[in-house]
Amino acid sequence: MLGSTSVPARRRPFGERLAPAARLLVCATVPWFVCLWLGTSTAPVPAALPAVLILRDDVFTAPRLALERLVGVVVGVAVSVLVLHWLPSGSLSFLVLVVCACAGMFLLRHDGSPNQQVLVTALVIYATPVPGYPLARLEESAVGIAVVVLLGPLLWPPDPYREAVTGLEEYRTGLGALLERIAARAAAGRPTGPAPADRFARWRRPYELSAALDRRTGRLLLLPPRQAPAGAADTLRPRLRLAARTAPALLFLAREMEIRSSPADAAVRAMAPLVGATASALDAALRGEDCVERLRRARELELRHRAAHPGRRDAVLRAGLHLTHEALAEHLAPAPG
Repeated sequence: MLGSTSVPARRRPFGERLAPAARLLVCATVPWFVCLWLGTSTAPVPAALPAVLILRDDVFTAPRLALERLVGVVVGVAVSVLVLHWLPSGSLSFLVLVVCACAGMFLLRHDGSPNQQVLVTALVIYATPVPGYPLARLEESAVGIAVVVLLGPLLWPPDPYREAVTGLEEYRTGLGALLERIAARAAAGRPTGPAPADRFARWRRPYELSAALDRRTGRLLLLPPRQAPAGAADTLRPRLRLAARTAPALLFLAREMEIRSSPADAAVRAMAPLVGATASALDAALRGEDCVERLRRARELELRHRAAHPGRRDAVLRAGLHLTHEALAEHLAPAPG
């Protein structure tokens, strides 16, 4: 019906799966040996920790996480040094340390998440009453963070365009399979069944892809410039916008079909060809192909359904598809100017 079939999630090539591990290994090993060379300690574990705690598949988040960790280390060191300076080691000083570190942890929170590094650093220094250790931990953490920020993004940098293209293709095939099932069940007069909770992540996927692409291509971070794949430079972002615009409408459609599907509901059974035609037009648009004729066919079927089922409840049932048609029409319209 849609010209495509459901495919399993793409398995990343071995090289892509190896890159994060290799990046982490390098960014943990280099600061370790740098600190050994500087003589900060004989086992500079804090220098290797930033690579483990900061680096993710998305290396573009490393500078923000690194800055948060460095601030947390500085505050944790300051809290522990001040408490140990003014209070003797014991229950009272430990309680004061925990209270002050927790306060700093929540004062430095980001996006609602407390900066746990404040408490961790304060506790580790409190439990290691060795002269010079606070300064050594600060130096080792700074070296590890500097290596992660400066070297991490240069090691096997990700290709945001390729990731966005792959993500959009996975979303398109999954969406096509879902709409095909909805149309088949509607034609048979069978309930679509309640959607599992994890399926709602599907509808957030276009927003996540668009945000990730904008965030990654908008950062410098010493990364070499990335070019969009051939043929994708002019169509990738519009297709992502189309996917994001149609996702709420199609979620509404799926929910309405789930509620209304029953053998006795003629309006729902008559929706089957309309859902199939709309899905076919959207599938072609998300692939970057011409969908004018498919959209015209879908609108004709919508008009027929409206004439045959003019009730208000039936108009609500069609609303998700109508909004999808409007988004497709705007997608096809030439940009002003």
